[in-house]
This record gives sequence, structure tokens and C-alpha cells, in this order.
Amino acid sequence: MDQDLLLSLLQSKDTKQAYGTLLELERISGASDELYPYTAHFADMVNSDRYAVRVRGFRLFCKQARWDTEHVLDRHMADALVILNDEKPTAVRQALAALGDVVPYKMELWDMIRERARDIDCSRYPDTMQGLIAGDIQTLLDLME
Repeated sequence: MDQDLLLSLLQSKDTKQAYGTLLELERISGASDELYPYTAHFADMVNSDRYAVRVRGFRLFCKQARWDTEHVLDRHMADALVILNDEKPTAVRQALAALGDVVPYKMELWDMIRERARDIDCSRYPDTMQGLIAGDIQTLLDLME
């Protein structure tokens, strides 16, 4: 399948298809820099009105960290980290996990990531999610020690 088709399927309203596409694009991103030219596009997806599109975009944005020779993540990270204040706790949890793909390759972003992670107000989420998000924050912070 060509990349443009995969990128359009990523925003499909068919969640099963879109999720399958996300997994395929994450696999590609883990193996090569083939999707690196789309890094800014992935960052822009974080501004979508649709929760699932925001998460998919952020996850793929983070997957490009190992290939980021042109510092695209550096230029877009501050705006993309808005997802850490998402109304959906599952978006926040997935974003925190995705940042684990950035940490090994982008030490220069650690201060920003630490600050934004520590600024998450867990109390705004349901009781059942607060401890999980707090644990995800700690896991991410531990990766940066």
C-alpha cells in the first residue's frame, strides 16, 4: 500500500481500519525513516477535533524521533505536547507512553517533556484513571534519569 493511502486511512472513521493502519505505520517507523518526511504532518494531527486522530498523530510523531536529523521534533514538540492536557485520559496515557520513543533519542527535549508531564493535573480525570496517569508520568520521568 502506498504511503499517501495509508496516511488517509489513518484518519478514517472506521476505527478498526484506522487502528490497523496506525500499527502498520508504527511498524514502518520502527524499521526505517520512510515516514520521517511526514513528521510535521503527524504533529499537526494533534490539533484534530477527533480524539483518535490526535492520538494516532502523536504516536507517529514520537516514532520519528530516532530518524530526526533535521530537528523537526524539536520545532514541533512544544505544540504537540498540548495532548498531555487532553480531555480524554486515554489520550494522555497513550501520549505519555509514546514519549518513551522520544526519550532515548532526544535528550535536548527532556526538560520540556519533564515540565509538561509534571504539569498534568490528574485530578481532572475520573478517580479510576488518576493513579494510572500518575504511574505513567512516573514511568516516563524514570526513563529520563
